[in-house]
Amino acid sequence: MSRLVKKEILVTPKGTRDLFSDELFIRKKIHEKCREIAEYYGFQEIQTPHFEHSEIFEASLGAASDIVEKQMYTFRTRGGDQLTLRPEGTVPIVRAYFEDGMLSWPQPVMLYYVGSFFRHESPQKGRFREFGQFGLEILGEDLAVAEATIIRIFSLILKELGLEAALELNTIGDKECRPAYRKDLIAYYRKHVNYLCKDCKRRLKENPLRLLDCKEESCVELKKNAPQMIEYVCDNCKAHFKEVLDFMDAAEIPYSLNPYLVRGLDYYTRTVFEFVIPPKTPEEKRMEIGGGGRYDYLGDLLAGKPLAAVGGAFGVDRLSELLKEKDGFAEGKRPKVFLIQLGEVAKKKSLCLIEEFRKAKIPLAQSLSKDSLRGQLRLASKLEVDFSLILGQKEAMDGTIIIREMDSGVQEIIPFPKVIDRIKTKAKN
Repeated sequence: MSRLVKKEILVTPKGTRDLFSDELFIRKKIHEKCREIAEYYGFQEIQTPHFEHSEIFEASLGAASDIVEKQMYTFRTRGGDQLTLRPEGTVPIVRAYFEDGMLSWPQPVMLYYVGSFFRHESPQKGRFREFGQFGLEILGEDLAVAEATIIRIFSLILKELGLEAALELNTIGDKECRPAYRKDLIAYYRKHVNYLCKDCKRRLKENPLRLLDCKEESCVELKKNAPQMIEYVCDNCKAHFKEVLDFMDAAEIPYSLNPYLVRGLDYYTRTVFEFVIPPKTPEEKRMEIGGGGRYDYLGDLLAGKPLAAVGGAFGVDRLSELLKEKDGFAEGKRPKVFLIQLGEVAKKKSLCLIEEFRKAKIPLAQSLSKDSLRGQLRLASKLEVDFSLILGQKEAMDGTIIIREMDSGVQEIIPFPKVIDRIKTKAKN
């Protein structure tokens, strides 16, 4: 007996959506550009599982982080394993670095990834519970050139996608200099504890640095007068950060210093950076589209071994939202030619012709299931192609084909083998 599925579950779960048409095309273009530039600079792709043992995220992201406390999708398997859908990309890659013996590879190891990640947070424009990221990781390098390389690649990707974003930089020190800053930060916020949001009152006890990352209005106001880490950094951290800034100047990458930038994860140390889209109106909020930083202590946390490393990631969903607003960005997928076939002989010959156009890399659309001339012309018009190719029974027998210019309606008959060259010529005019 058949059973009808409840209507309310025939929708995507909250915070997810189906991808198709222009949006999927845009995401593919983003992935292509990211891969192209990353691979040219010597990065190789890595794919990690969509879920990992929960402990590696709890140990590395910080027990007081929003991701661990509120956003991770964690489940127990039938075998009793506690697993988590990956909420970010760096921790699994550091796990892979040690598990797969990358420590013995020539250093540094440079990896990139593209994929889906999962966080249970409030959906909003450009933010979903299943979201896409492109990320870069340089493992086994303590020099500032590592930060510079990742920032340089990110700036090139944005430029070649036609997007403008502001780069913000900061240093959050290391184990040597951060304790003094932490002490003064706690002292400052204790004087204003009544103005903190509920989450920040807890953070004050567990992870005070994350007070600077809160987006609540009252906490944002308090942040303006909080101590700045740059005044506390030791000589080594200061020299490292100066070298990062020197690389930015040498590469002519504009930036601004944001003394309160900390990012949202516990594993960062020294350099942190973020690419943001500034608000166009007072009502708008700034949009963070990507960022990252150095994480020299993450190897110790996960494997008990030192590992100097830098990483960063772009939010593909937010890039896609921005590119959808750009006129003409998705036009590359529009077919230039529509193949109209009439009759059984023409239909069979069409398959060979379609393959010739594919080899010539000329976008072509068709509807081999249709038989009427009027219906196929109507579809060609709807797709806004430049040319239609009409292959009827007579043309199929004669070895010819009709090229029709859709704007003017002008037609010409040419030999079948010359159709691709003729289309290329006409497309240039």
